[in-house]
Amino acid sequence: MTSTPTAATDHRDGFVPFPADLAEQYRRNGYWAGRPLGDLLGDAARQWPDRPALLGEPDRPRPELIPAPAEPNAAPAVTYAELDAAADRMAHGFLALGIAPGDRVVVQLPNVPEFVPVLFGLLRAGIIPVLTLPAHRRAEIDHLSRLSGAVAYVIADRFGDFDYRTLATEVTATAPTLRHVLVLGDPGAFTALNSIPADGDSLPEIDASDIALMLVSGGTTGLPKLIARTHDDYTYNAKESARVCELTPEDVYLATLPVAHNFPLACPGVLGTVATGGAMAFLSDPSPESAFAAVERHRVTVTAVVPPLAQLWCVATEWEEADLSSLRLLQVGGARLAEVNAREVVPALGVRLQQVFGMAEGLLNYTRAEDSDDLVCTTQGRPLSPADEVRVVDGDGEEVADGEEGELLTRGPYTLRGYYRAPEHNSRSFTPDGFYRSGDLVRRLPSGHLMVSGRIKDVINRGGENISCDELEEHLLAYPVVRHAAAVGIPDATLGEKVCAFLVVDGDMPTLAEIKTFLTERGLATYKLPDVLRQADALPVTAVGKIDKKALAARG
Repeated sequence: MTSTPTAATDHRDGFVPFPADLAEQYRRNGYWAGRPLGDLLGDAARQWPDRPALLGEPDRPRPELIPAPAEPNAAPAVTYAELDAAADRMAHGFLALGIAPGDRVVVQLPNVPEFVPVLFGLLRAGIIPVLTLPAHRRAEIDHLSRLSGAVAYVIADRFGDFDYRTLATEVTATAPTLRHVLVLGDPGAFTALNSIPADGDSLPEIDASDIALMLVSGGTTGLPKLIARTHDDYTYNAKESARVCELTPEDVYLATLPVAHNFPLACPGVLGTVATGGAMAFLSDPSPESAFAAVERHRVTVTAVVPPLAQLWCVATEWEEADLSSLRLLQVGGARLAEVNAREVVPALGVRLQQVFGMAEGLLNYTRAEDSDDLVCTTQGRPLSPADEVRVVDGDGEEVADGEEGELLTRGPYTLRGYYRAPEHNSRSFTPDGFYRSGDLVRRLPSGHLMVSGRIKDVINRGGENISCDELEEHLLAYPVVRHAAAVGIPDATLGEKVCAFLVVDGDMPTLAEIKTFLTERGLATYKLPDVLRQADALPVTAVGKIDKKALAARG
């Protein structure tokens, strides 16, 4: 049970801090620098004031929240000095509205450059952004507003064919603490976001051990949970990710996935790009036509996608003619990239592939530039930090040998110690000594690289036999005409669950008999073969781009 907080509730009520001894250890060993997350932008502005920070589009060269330069012939890109000044004015504007340090603000913006001054404005004011995704609707926003005790809600007027002002009207009628709705674009009945920037003399001091922002859990069942990330841990997350990915001031990062998600935000994403003085562009349509044009226009060097998008981009090179030669690194994460698809990336796109396996709760794993092709194509990387502690355990909580499958448990300098205001859930999700139970099934190699084999909850129990959906899906993807595959359990009176496979195909749909023969020839155990086969035009996905198994099971 979680209670609905009031606006006056202390923001640390329900926050689970790092234990004092470990916090001191992380500071002593240099993982935590004791500086606010908002300093990333200030440091960049001091070091690279005239470098481009935000790149605009032909029809929208300058973000709405940043004034046009005084010089008529100035470049359309926003410099770091301009972005830094805009973030300060946003911070003063939020405070002038009566939003106080420690208050929570739900932010629901699409991939637009304005996201950056809004985020840094809130961080500098000591106000806690609750970062939600464009696909969230009333159930999620109402729940997250209540859970966080948010006093304000930042939205775009419209995105696609959806009007967020209508959603704001519904949420403000039910969420008791919301006092302000700030709208990017036409405000309608609410307040225009571009009307609030203000000048001021000073901003509050920020405790680096305090909550910087809140991310939303990416689970596919139930209402989302809040992940409170501190200034210390999230700064380390972004800066160390940028180091591993070898970002430089010459890089151009394209935010392709929803930017409020951990992957494009800080792995290294937008925050890692700011930390290294690179430029950022924003994409609201990740289709090959739109994405490839953006890569060519901005000379993009780095971007991050989920596996289905990586597969689509690889195929699209057959008909799209954009120049992708600037792109040096394609990060693929959010779900496991099957080996057969991983081996398509370099020949098709001419980039270095980096597999990324992580979670908004903390632990990140990356393949490295020095890794062999086999490691890059068959593993999901190794932990970001030397201080990451990883256990792979069996059902009894005992560690298994390298190469054996088990659940991934972890703790470290950027992994949460508990979800926000969720004590009952925390009692199940964390061990007594503070290890997070990820729910991921992995195999660890002697090198430390992890091979993700599935999810504890992504297992079909067919007559007492457990079937890994990921394993079956990888075999299905090897069938010549199969482009996407997903396996789910559907209820069965005799077996408990039957195996249902959904396929997206290029060409004629195979029969169930043909699929069973193919899988049997690949050596798959007969109890793992699909009982039911369904064709789909596309696989439904969650707000963060993962296959929505719950929706598929309902169809089965």
